Amino acid sequence: MQVSVSAKASFRGYGKPYGNLNLDGLINALKEQTRASSEGDLNRADAMLTTQAHTLDVILNHLAQRAVNTEDVDVFERYLKLALRAQSQCRATWESLATIKNPPAVGYVRQANIAHGPQQVNNASAAPGGTSRAGENQNLKNELLEKKDGERLDPGTACTPSRADPAMATVGEINRTEDRGR
Repeated sequence: MQVSVSAKASFRGYGKPYGNLNLDGLINALKEQTRASSEGDLNRADAMLTTQAHTLDVILNHLAQRAVNTEDVDVFERYLKLALRAQSQCRATWESLATIKNPPAVGYVRQANIAHGPQQVNNASAAPGGTSRAGENQNLKNELLEKKDGERLDPGTACTPSRADPAMATVGEINRTEDRGR
């Protein structure tokens, strides 16, 4: 309802040069076009944008001709700036029409890998469980080595130190922590 009231006020103000307009008829036509547009029928938008682009082209040519026919440099510059603005709007109107007729392809990304400095963020997809498409990588080598007859890879026994670095020898009875306080 609010859109109809705003449109009616705009039609009343800007429609004066066209004489006595049937505002209720215009609003009903606008409602019908809005309904058609929301249902996917963009024929009216196509026609409107085409008309606007051609109108802007006429404005561009008219202002460019006026610029050429003037001898004052300041007036020439003003006309030419306005002509180029009309040209830019004309191009934008044609681009809008092309986008309506040929919408850009949308790509859906399921995972984004973002690395800034030492931190890397791997976004999981929206799949149930929140796992990434590739799934969880398991390091099978480590698992298989530790499942060998109940033995662990690190049995916890000390090895004999090599003669290459005697400072790395096993801590003896004298150097244990309970002996430090003495």
